[in-house]
Amino acid sequence: MTDNASSEKRFLVLDGISGVPLGHDITESLRTEGYIANHFDCLRLPSRLFHGARSACAKAIARLSTGMEFNYLPRLRLKELHPVFTTTMPTHILVIGFIYKFFDLAELRHLANEHQATLMLYDTDSCNLFARRREFIYFIEQELPIYDHVFSFSRVTTNFFLQVRKLNASYLPFGANPITLPDVRQKDIDVLFIGSGDLRRIFLLEHIRNYVMVFGNRWQRYRPLISRELWANISDQPVWGDELHRLLARSKIVLNITRADFHGMETGINLRIFEAVAAGCFLLTDHCDEIEDLFEVGKEIETYQSSRELADKVRFYLENETKRTDIAQNGYAKILEHHIWCKRIRQMFFYSVPRHLATQNILIKKDGHGRN
Repeated sequence: MTDNASSEKRFLVLDGISGVPLGHDITESLRTEGYIANHFDCLRLPSRLFHGARSACAKAIARLSTGMEFNYLPRLRLKELHPVFTTTMPTHILVIGFIYKFFDLAELRHLANEHQATLMLYDTDSCNLFARRREFIYFIEQELPIYDHVFSFSRVTTNFFLQVRKLNASYLPFGANPITLPDVRQKDIDVLFIGSGDLRRIFLLEHIRNYVMVFGNRWQRYRPLISRELWANISDQPVWGDELHRLLARSKIVLNITRADFHGMETGINLRIFEAVAAGCFLLTDHCDEIEDLFEVGKEIETYQSSRELADKVRFYLENETKRTDIAQNGYAKILEHHIWCKRIRQMFFYSVPRHLATQNILIKKDGHGRN
């Protein structure tokens, strides 16, 4: 990136999912690329006064007056952003995740127009809305049209945005920066799974319940459906940061199981996949076509397509440390070469053209390069 090209662009990152470090990683990568970038945590500010009661009233009024099945009163007022805009003078606004829960959509679009700023979304969460039909429709019909360009972590979702909704959209998988894990005396966790409770996950985990340790929230609600043996290995609490890194360092196999909604849509290359491989871990994940566009299966990452295959591969790789290590090292090398966030930033802004010029789609080829 040339200095001239970088100095012409100033980015404001509006982070709607700051519970994960993705927004911070993207902001830092923008700076590494030479851009001026500022991060705004939408979750940091307190909600407007009496937001809960006012939101319920707004939903009722919208349903009666317009027939809208879903309506959301934003938690924040747009005036919270005015000082930020005045100070940073962004040429580009990048929303991470979503913004409808925080600011009025029409007002944000108007503010971007006033500052002649390009308004973009990095869709990281739309797949989580699949089971919430009314909210998903609201997101699709109300939020997405305000953007000049939409990037999505999911190729399936990107194709939907392009072909059905006719949006200016591009496929941009997650990335990761190298993670240095703490030194440990030994890897005493056979299989580590980190994620929230989900029926599909439970059914698969039961097949390896004697090997796996589980960390994440919302498992208690499924307690009657979980065997005594598996429940003994579940810690119903989320883990992040240093605690997560310690667990990764202790684990022989890091397991990924996509949620049922993602799996049903044949998509779901989530952030955990990139984080684990960027930490030098051996990763075993459920198979989908998108995986093969990003990693060489069996050489840089390993996959399974059934509960039986999951159990078989867990046993096989626990008994074959050399193969585990080779795959983990190859996966780490692939991250460094093709999937660090700086490379994603270059892809993102190569394809973020004005809406009236073209509708592009990033195709991540099997060789890992973002070339069409």
